Amino acid sequence: MRHAKLTGVTAASLLLAAGVAQAQEGHEVEMNLVSTDGVEDSIGTITLEDTDHGLLLTPELSGLPPGVYGFHVHENPNCEPGENEDGEMTAAGEAGGHYDPEDTGTHQGPYGDGHLGDLPVLIVNEDGEATLPVLAPRLSVEDLQDRSLMIHEGGDTYSDEPELGGGGDRMACGVIES
Repeated sequence: MRHAKLTGVTAASLLLAAGVAQAQEGHEVEMNLVSTDGVEDSIGTITLEDTDHGLLLTPELSGLPPGVYGFHVHENPNCEPGENEDGEMTAAGEAGGHYDPEDTGTHQGPYGDGHLGDLPVLIVNEDGEATLPVLAPRLSVEDLQDRSLMIHEGGDTYSDEPELGGGGDRMACGVIES
């Protein structure tokens, strides 16, 4: 599985290099840490750009622990806390679930046939910075209008086992405005 993820990252990097020159002007999204107390400090921005190969997301984030993080588009343009189905407060709960306009109900990664909210994982380097662009081949900037971007603790297996790809709590969120 690790080899498949690295191959996907390598393939996406090659596509990015080929399509960046033809990218349209970017749409910048401010990302903030989130907790059950609310929206907290900014950790930077993610720029969204349409390319010939899909949506390019370029993070300029800092102050995060090194590692691999789940990264998704969520339904609602809201990063405030909200109650989950068990009545417990959840960080950025008002963002709703993963963006799934075709109601697939499945988690198959950015290159699969599952919901459209699956994005490639974000990689945070040893300096606590995330700057490696990722590509979402099935999305455009227009698709993300009035949604939110979410960074989850832990990685992402791009499957439904464990639930939601094994990602953890919501740790950072940004509203994508029209």
